[in-house]
Amino acid sequence: MGKGKLAKFADMDTYENVFQYPYSVVEHVPFEMQGHWHEQYFKNQNPIVLELGCGKGEYTVELAKLYPKVNFIGVDIKGARMWTGATQALNEGLKNVAFLRTNIEIIERFFAKDEVQEIWLTFSDPQMKNPRKRLTSTYFMERYRKFLVDGGLIHLKTDSNFLFTYTTYMVEKNALPLIFRTEDLYGSSEGTVLSELLTIQTYYESMWIARGLNIKYMKWQLPREGVLKEPDVEIELDDYRSYHRSKRSSLDKAK
Repeated sequence: MGKGKLAKFADMDTYENVFQYPYSVVEHVPFEMQGHWHEQYFKNQNPIVLELGCGKGEYTVELAKLYPKVNFIGVDIKGARMWTGATQALNEGLKNVAFLRTNIEIIERFFAKDEVQEIWLTFSDPQMKNPRKRLTSTYFMERYRKFLVDGGLIHLKTDSNFLFTYTTYMVEKNALPLIFRTEDLYGSSEGTVLSELLTIQTYYESMWIARGLNIKYMKWQLPREGVLKEPDVEIELDDYRSYHRSKRSSLDKAK
């Protein structure tokens, strides 16, 4: 029988690779490791890469195994899910992995200027009703600019046509340097460019593929300068919310 939520939270309180600072905590206890991740946790100067909305941490762990000379931090607010990746990283002795349980809306409180080189957004909630909550919105791009190196990379991997289309418009509207984009990562020859990354596949991703959904991927740079503007365009909504769940709204399009 698997562990319950309370047991998992108790475990993570003892994990050296987990830092738990939800909004209610950070308001009263500043995160003193901001700007000091390299020396205080990782004990090296290797690049730091974030996975925002890491869920169970599968992708964070697999990236860390694939790139041992890079430091990875998985970020999510749902600790019971994060327990899976954090436990695996400890059991496998992965020293280039950490997990941060917090609200992504306050992510800039945990990292200092130029402390992060790349950001991964893997299967983020498309937030079809609220642009400000989309992790690829200009609202979040401005937050990322506070700690991402100038011209740092952002990766989006998603099953959501809505989020992918929205992000494409956002990148185009702001003339952000696009490095790579494909609407069918596994089903086209374009995927061979990312052959290493194709070896990483999460549990839910494999289910979406089995369901017949294309996995979409794009990578762009985020320069620090320039005023960012939201795209003003209506986009066709996804016809589902997540695996085996239909969409809530009767609307067909949204901005």
